[in-house]
Amino acid sequence: MQLRVLLGVPLIFFTLYLQAQPPSYPKYYFRNPLGIPMELAANFGELRPDHWHMGLDIRTDQKENLPVYAAAEGYIAFAGIRPQSFGRFIIINHPNGLSTLYAHLNDFFPGLERYITGLQYQKESWAVELDIPKEKFPVNKSQFIAYSGNTGGSQGPHLHFEIFETRSGKRLNPLLFDFPVEDKISPNLVKLALYDRSYSVFEQTAKFYPVKNTDSGYIIPQAPVLKTGLKKISFAIQAFDRLSGSQNPNGIYAATIYMDEQPVIGFVLDSIDYNETQTINAHIDYSYRYDGGPYLQHLSQLPGNKGSVYHPVNGDGVIHLTDTSIHWVQIEVKDASHNTSKLNFRIQYDDSLAALTSRNAPGQQLIPNQVNVVEKPDFEMYLPEGCLYDTVQSFYYRNNSSSAYAVSALHQVKEASVPVHDDLTIRIKPDRQMPGEWKDKLVIQRNYRSSTSVRKTELQKDWLSAKFGDFGNFQAFADMVPPTINELGKGDTINLSPASRILFTPADNFGVKSFRAELDSQWIRFTNDKSRNWIYIFDERCPYGVHHLKVTVEDLVGNITTKMWWFKRYPYTPPQKKKAVKKKSSKKKMTGGKKGKSKK
Repeated sequence: MQLRVLLGVPLIFFTLYLQAQPPSYPKYYFRNPLGIPMELAANFGELRPDHWHMGLDIRTDQKENLPVYAAAEGYIAFAGIRPQSFGRFIIINHPNGLSTLYAHLNDFFPGLERYITGLQYQKESWAVELDIPKEKFPVNKSQFIAYSGNTGGSQGPHLHFEIFETRSGKRLNPLLFDFPVEDKISPNLVKLALYDRSYSVFEQTAKFYPVKNTDSGYIIPQAPVLKTGLKKISFAIQAFDRLSGSQNPNGIYAATIYMDEQPVIGFVLDSIDYNETQTINAHIDYSYRYDGGPYLQHLSQLPGNKGSVYHPVNGDGVIHLTDTSIHWVQIEVKDASHNTSKLNFRIQYDDSLAALTSRNAPGQQLIPNQVNVVEKPDFEMYLPEGCLYDTVQSFYYRNNSSSAYAVSALHQVKEASVPVHDDLTIRIKPDRQMPGEWKDKLVIQRNYRSSTSVRKTELQKDWLSAKFGDFGNFQAFADMVPPTINELGKGDTINLSPASRILFTPADNFGVKSFRAELDSQWIRFTNDKSRNWIYIFDERCPYGVHHLKVTVEDLVGNITTKMWWFKRYPYTPPQKKKAVKKKSSKKKMTGGKKGKSKK
C-alpha cells in the first residue's frame, strides 16, 4: 500500500489528537451521586441498540430507594417522567456551564414530588417533561434530591447518571471527571474482522480472525502474515473493557489503526450528542449484530456516516493494497483511564487468492449522500439524502394479500438488517374498493421478523403515505376493530377493599394511542412505566367509600372503547388476622366466667 504522507499541520494535529490523553475536566467538582461506593454496571460509550450509552449506570446493590444526591451545587432546571426511557428523571444546571442528569428514579424529594404531581393533574397526563424556573429549586452539593429506582427503560435497579454541556446538550464521558472508579485493566480484544470494500459492508459476511493476548501484545495466531486476495479492505474489532474488581464487560474508549507506523483513522468516545447517537449503526457491523452476532466496531468511516466520533488522518480507513509487499498493521485500543492494548499483525496482497467471485448483475443501487427513490405502479419509497450509510442493492418484492381488512398488497423493500439514518417516506396505492367508513380508519403497517410498527395515514389522491425508520414489509389496512379493556371485577359494586391498586392492560390490533381514567368524574393518575400496563395505586384521592370509575381507550385511528364500574373500598383486615382476632375473642369467652373457675 502506498500511504500518502500528509505533511504539515493537519496530519500533526490529528495524529496528536488520536495519541493524546483524554481531555482534562475539573477535578472533584462532581461527587458520587449515591452514598455508597461507586460501582458501574455500564460506562459511557457502551454499545446499545440504535445508540451509545450516554452516561454511567451506577449500581445500587440491587436495591431501590437509595438516597440520590446532587453531584454539585446548582438548580433543578428540568424534571419529568418519560415512560420506557428515563422513567422519572431530574436535570440540574451548574454554575460551571455543565449539567447533570439522574434517571430511573422512584420518588423525587417531597417538594419536587408535590410540584410534579400537581402539574400531572393540571395537564391530566402521567408522562410530563417540565422546564422549571431557576429560582424554584436551588440545590447545594450533596443535597438529597430523589430516591433511586427502576423506572422507565431500566431492566434492574440502578441510577443512570449523565454529564453534559448545558448550552449544547453534548454528553461528556463522566469517567474523565475523576470519579472514584478504579480501572487498572487494559481493554480486551476478541476478534478481528476483515471486509471486502469493493462492495457494501451490509451485504457481506466479514472474514474473522480470533486474536490471542501475549506478553508482547495481541496477535493473530493462525496467520503470522495475513494474506488476502482483496485489494480494497477495511477492519473492525470485537473488544470490551473491564474495571478493576468487576467482571462486567464495558465499552472501550478509543481505537486507532496504523499502517506501516502511520495513523490511518481512529475513533474516540469522549463526547457524543443525542442528535448523532444513532450513527452507532454505521459504527458497528449492524447486519452481523442484527442476525445475532456480537458487536463489531468499524475502524473505517462509512461514506454516509456524518457522526463526529471518527477522526481521519489519512483517508476514511479503507486500505488499498497496491503491491505484494508485507505491511505492518497495528490496532491500538484504549479505555478512559489510559490503559492500552495493541494488536499487531502483518498483511500481504496475494494475487493467487484473488478469487473470481460471481455476483448478481447489479440492479438499482441505493447510494448514500443523495436522494434515492424506489418507484412501482402501486408503491413508492423516498429516501432523503442523509438516509443511507453505504451503497446497497435495491430489492423489491410484491405479494398479493387476502388478510382481513387489508386494502393493499404487501410490499417488501430490502431487509431491516440494513440500517437507515433518516425516516423513509412510504406511499402505497390501495388495490381494492373500500366502504366509505373505512377511509378515515387507514394505517400502514411495517413488519420484519418480530419487529412491527404502525402509522395512521389518510387517503390522498388514491395514495396513502407514512414515514418509517427501517426497511421491511409494508402493507395498508383498515382498522375497524376497537381496543379491548380487561374487566375490573364481577358484580354491580365490586369490592376492592383487599386490593392496593387497580391494573388495566388495554390491547388493540394495531396499537393503543391513549388511555384515560376518571374517578368520580375527575381525571385520576394511572402510571404507565414499562409496558402495556396502566396502574393506579390507591392514595388520598380515593378515600374509603363507594366510587365510580370510567376508563376510555383510543387506538391510532380513533376507535374508542369505554367501560364503567362502581366499586367500594373500606378498611380491610387480611383473613389470617381475622382468625387471630377470633381466637383471641374465644379465649376471652373461655376465661371470662366465675373467678374461681378461671383459677382451676
